[in-house]
Amino acid sequence: MSALIEVSGLDKAFGGVHAVEGVSFSVEAGQVYSVIGPNGAGKTTLFNLISGIYTPTKGEIRLNGESTDRLEPNQLAERGMCRTFQQMQICMNMTAIENVMLGRHLKLKSNLFSTLFRLPSLLRDEKSCRQHAQDLMEFVGCGEYLDTEASAMSYGALKRLEIARALAAEPKVILLDEPAAGLNGTETAALEDLIRKIADQGTTVMLVEHDMKLVMGISDRLLVLNYGRVLAEGTPEEIRNNPDVIAAYLGG
Repeated sequence: MSALIEVSGLDKAFGGVHAVEGVSFSVEAGQVYSVIGPNGAGKTTLFNLISGIYTPTKGEIRLNGESTDRLEPNQLAERGMCRTFQQMQICMNMTAIENVMLGRHLKLKSNLFSTLFRLPSLLRDEKSCRQHAQDLMEFVGCGEYLDTEASAMSYGALKRLEIARALAAEPKVILLDEPAAGLNGTETAALEDLIRKIADQGTTVMLVEHDMKLVMGISDRLLVLNYGRVLAEGTPEEIRNNPDVIAAYLGG
């Protein structure tokens, strides 16, 4: 496996406060890589830097060997990086399958001319897009909601729907920001199975998560942040037995 994401000496300061400081790590293709740490440790800031929402104060991020400096989130999506957010970005007045089809727009070949005149190529694109979205909804366990308005879906189903929409762009890596937040035990177990399926099909997964049972059971490697700095990095077993992590986060 090769490094898909490489982060070197990453800093992000807001005024005089360093939310992220001197962070370096790499994520290999096909891994499930989790970022953990106490509240305020810099986890979401790190995700916002990697996904192009924030610009680093210092340091470098490389995606598949290419520097992401000054690339916008949509440009990163074109290069194979998609993400979900703590606050779901679902269009509640649209159906479930329409939400997933929105995530497919980067892969569509239609242009303004074909759209205006409803050319056969557009109709083929639309049919293919809907079929792909339907397949993804089945994949994430939302197949029964195809034409259901998103506002009528359960919270757990909406979480899986947002993942389906991110997958619609066929990313090389998907960033999941607290995907288990608000889920019950059954829904969290279903999420764990889904993340395994995503990784097994070759998509790299990075996640920020507070559910320690989930991250310890599913991660290949973990990065532990504390006050914006790397406290530890390693396998779940190494992190579980690290005295600094135990003292700062996991508890005695």
